[in-house]
Amino acid sequence: MEESKNEVVLFVGTYTDNGSEGIYRFNLNLDRGELTNKSLAAKIKNPSYIAFSPDKNSLYAVSEVDDYKENDGSITTFSIKDTVLVKINEQSTYGANPCFVGVSDDGKLVAVANYTGGNVAVYNALENGNLKPSPQVIDHKVIDSTKKAHAHMSSFLNGELIVSDLGLDRIKIYTATNGNYVPSVQKELVVAEGAGPRHFVTSENEEFLYVINELNSTIAMFQKEDGKYYGKKTYDTVASDFEGESYCADLHLSPDGKFLYGTNRGENTVVIFKIDQTTGKLELVGRESVKGDWPRNFTMDSTGKYILVANQRSNNIVIFNRDVENGTLSFVSQVDLPSPVCLKFY
Repeated sequence: MEESKNEVVLFVGTYTDNGSEGIYRFNLNLDRGELTNKSLAAKIKNPSYIAFSPDKNSLYAVSEVDDYKENDGSITTFSIKDTVLVKINEQSTYGANPCFVGVSDDGKLVAVANYTGGNVAVYNALENGNLKPSPQVIDHKVIDSTKKAHAHMSSFLNGELIVSDLGLDRIKIYTATNGNYVPSVQKELVVAEGAGPRHFVTSENEEFLYVINELNSTIAMFQKEDGKYYGKKTYDTVASDFEGESYCADLHLSPDGKFLYGTNRGENTVVIFKIDQTTGKLELVGRESVKGDWPRNFTMDSTGKYILVANQRSNNIVIFNRDVENGTLSFVSQVDLPSPVCLKFY
């Protein structure tokens, strides 16, 4: 029987203190929902987050370390030729333990969130995808605050840079002015004290913004009115009868924008919400066990047929079939890999 050619390529970032060597490459068979053809795509230390340029000619990978230079982590640029990674350059992120890479829609800007450094480095990208040295560094450290800045996600939206800071309980918003980012008219969004905002997504029309909070296991919903976002509602991600500690990780919308998914590390579930297309409000559909421990990053294929979850502590990637009508998940298969933390389809 001839092998199906109905496959897509998946790149996986990992932590390398548990037997992993860096970034791995798989093929996902879209007929069977199985990951095959595992190979080491690049040897690199702690590539805990990876991102592509819009033209898919470059891949950016952070090394979540604090000793690349003094107290800095690093970002490595790879060129991609026939899904093979070729290292182009590595440079400092000007902050410790970088954990996220955001790329602008035109590919000209790359923003790295430094978790321990409490800052964001914004690079200009050249035509070949390489990053110019000397990025703008936006420091979140507040001198008179008892809180510690922990920049966790940095993403571009409509020419603005949005950064969630888990330590400050703020989502900071910056606007480009004369080639640099400065605080926007709406400088920040505020979540509950101690919530710990980690990742966020916006609806396609950008009217609604959802933030997953790591420390109090909630999703905060914001709605845009007269060009500004206002907090509307907060939803619990773990079951009310769950006993024990749990920490949220990742957040994604289904391709059709009808469902919102989040991961709970501790409860070890994917929480599923249906979105009211008019009000943006969430309705709980349910929770699905991740068949593993400590679900970190997860992703969906472009059709929304499959959800893949990276279970960091149980060293496996689990593939679920997604019911497009109801949003529910059903287990299909799994593959072993040491400390997987970031999944990106090519």
